[in-house]
Amino acid sequence: MLHAGTRLLTVLASKPQQTRWLVQFEGVNDRAAAEALTKTELEAEPIADPEAVWVHELIGSRVVERDGTDRGRCVGVLANPAHDILELESGALVPTIFILSCADGITTIDPPEGLFAVYED
Repeated sequence: MLHAGTRLLTVLASKPQQTRWLVQFEGVNDRAAAEALTKTELEAEPIADPEAVWVHELIGSRVVERDGTDRGRCVGVLANPAHDILELESGALVPTIFILSCADGITTIDPPEGLFAVYED
């Protein structure tokens, strides 16, 4: 469900189309009804998953290993088919599968031994 002002919209289908999304809503059955929604600001309820990690929370966060080793700031998140990858200011890359938590500007990770060795030489 999406909020469009005071109206609730149910998404029936969606797909990417060039730089936009084409979305079919329940009850929006013709072109005129669809055009009436053009440029309407849509809002969604946040996902109620306490373990969800959001890209905007990762970028700029301090990346710290479980043992307290500070690995610097996250400057980007790279899309990758298996797992997204944190890009650190040092140039180090950390698959997001190793994130334990992200809160209050700190991303705690538990990387495998040797992950940072290639960047430390």
